[in-house]
Amino acid sequence: MRKIRITSGAVSQTATLNETRTAQLVWDALPFDVSGNRWGDEIYFSIPVQTGTEKGQATVAAGDLAYWEPGNAFCLFWGPTPMSRGDEIRPANPVTVYGTLDGDPKEFDVFRSGTRVKVERVEEG
Repeated sequence: MRKIRITSGAVSQTATLNETRTAQLVWDALPFDVSGNRWGDEIYFSIPVQTGTEKGQATVAAGDLAYWEPGNAFCLFWGPTPMSRGDEIRPANPVTVYGTLDGDPKEFDVFRSGTRVKVERVEEG
C-alpha cells in the first residue's frame, strides 16, 4: 500500500493510493512542490504526468485524489465545485480517481490559490 503526504500551510495529511495505472504514474513522478489553485472546494495543479483518463468519473467523493487529463492536473476534492449541482462534487471533466485522503478533507478549506502544496512519498516503516 503506497501512501503520500500532502502539505499546504499548516495542513498536512496522508493519503492512500489505489492500484490504478494513474496512481503508479503519480507515485513515480513524486515529489511535487508547486503553487496550487483553488476551484470551489478543490485544489489543483499541473504535474509532470501525461496519461489518458482511466475509469473516468463525472462525480467524486470528498477526500478523493484525482487526475484531470486536460490540465495534466493533480486534484484534491473536499466539497462542491462551480460545476456541482446540489451537494455533489463534480469536476470540470471526468477524472481518474487514484487515491483518498486518510484524514478530514475539510481541513483543506483554509487553502487559498497561490499557496504552495508539497506532495511526497511516505516511506514505509
